[in-house]
Amino acid sequence: MFNKILIANRGEIALRVIRACRELDIPTVAVYSTADRDSLHVRFADEAVCIGPPLSNQSYLKYQSILAAAEITDADAIHPGYGFLAENAEFAEMCVDSGVAWIGPAPGAIRAMGDKSNAKDLMSNAGVPVTPGSDGPIGSVDEAKKIAEKVGYPVILKASAGGGGRGMRMVTEPAGLAKAYDAARAEAGSAFGNPELYLEKFIVNPRHVEIQIMGDSHGNVVHLGERDCSIQRRHQKLIEESPSPAVTPELRKAFGDAATKGAAAVDYVGAGTMEFLLDASGSFYFMEMNTRIQVEHPVTEAVTGRDLVAEQIRTCAGEKLRWKQKDIQFRGHSIEFRINAEDPDHNFRPGPGMITDLNIPGGLGVRVDTHIYAGYRIPPFYDSLIAKLIVHGEDRAEAIARGRRTLEEFVVEGVPTTIPFHLKILGTEEFQSGQVSTSFLEEWMARQSQA
Repeated sequence: MFNKILIANRGEIALRVIRACRELDIPTVAVYSTADRDSLHVRFADEAVCIGPPLSNQSYLKYQSILAAAEITDADAIHPGYGFLAENAEFAEMCVDSGVAWIGPAPGAIRAMGDKSNAKDLMSNAGVPVTPGSDGPIGSVDEAKKIAEKVGYPVILKASAGGGGRGMRMVTEPAGLAKAYDAARAEAGSAFGNPELYLEKFIVNPRHVEIQIMGDSHGNVVHLGERDCSIQRRHQKLIEESPSPAVTPELRKAFGDAATKGAAAVDYVGAGTMEFLLDASGSFYFMEMNTRIQVEHPVTEAVTGRDLVAEQIRTCAGEKLRWKQKDIQFRGHSIEFRINAEDPDHNFRPGPGMITDLNIPGGLGVRVDTHIYAGYRIPPFYDSLIAKLIVHGEDRAEAIARGRRTLEEFVVEGVPTTIPFHLKILGTEEFQSGQVSTSFLEEWMARQSQA
């Protein structure tokens, strides 16, 4: 096991890793920018090192500063959390070359699955269902037109090297393809330093269903069920739940088999997520793999009773998985609400500032992961996620009722938040019935603006 772990991240995920390490009796090192000196992850780590000024490229994205912090504190492992450098194969290689263990999959697996086009080919060869489309990056508009004619419109252009909705354009007819191609290439090049695109058949009104997997260096891979992430805005998730209202036990097994085959194909070690699109007929297609712990991992922990971060640390230290597939049992229903410091009434405009008052809800089946407190000033330099509210119930109806109760108890004053917006979504007939797709939220918002 590791002697000391440096967490190359900030906010709630850094605090989550610190808690897992504390229970494993592993000392921790927090790194922080000058803007984060008052964050709880700095307070609760055993040691803390300032790595630079507020801008990410001068602190949390600066390889040399993080490795220097590991060296001066004698940390022998780095946990990247999610975001920032979590899926950066170059940084993972630098850690390994420096003699510092990387708590994540091997750099080769990160690189293989980070290129979306290459990942699609790998998964297809492993027998995982993939969306019809190009066999690799497309080299020209003319090539894109030929593939689009073959698979049929609508189609979607995606950045080979990225995600999160950037470098992505949906095209409904041939006349719009050239303009969308140029725009997507420009955006992909700016966001990821790589303008390459691939093209897929656009699946109309799908659900976004992802499978949590865990692998070890001894050839073992298990899945821990699915999460439904269909409530999203501009490809950014807002509400996640497990299990999915649309997944039957038979479909869950098919999903799990596909996900574990895909992970085994790249000798995956640690925590990861296989993301799929599920259409109305029950067919599903591989979309991408996230080679890290996910923001929404707590809903899986709630329904399985398994500590994913602790097991991620153990497997990346070379230990065997402590679970077989038959050991993974599912109980009840869990929903996570992302609490962002944003103003939903003004196009989700970020709202950094001072939290003047705070009440965190509690009670049976309630968990809140956060780094904020009354008097904390939310900096304007980073993602607007300030807390995650996770509820668990015996069934989905109880989880929804518990979610409504806890959202009403959750008070954050001084900054705008998405709490009122979540309450509105819970009140919709579509969410309550579980009849949603990835297009639901934006269609619902459009109807509200016209009312």
